Amino acid sequence: MFRSIRRLFVIKTKFEAFLVIYGLGTGAVERGIHYLQQYPGWGGRLLFLACPVAVFMAGARILDSIERERRDFIP
Repeated sequence: MFRSIRRLFVIKTKFEAFLVIYGLGTGAVERGIHYLQQYPGWGGRLLFLACPVAVFMAGARILDSIERERRDFIP
């Protein structure tokens, strides 16, 4: 039973990966908007910029791991 529940949280396809990356991106932009309101000026802009950059890096890692898993799994 735990195995079937655990499988729900595994990203298996690129489509699922893009959905996760989209969710991370919208959350990052929302957090960045809060940073702009809390810290006006260059500090807020730099913090805003850091949020989507982190999502780009995480998204690249997610997509790379899916491609690597598919490449290693298929004979």
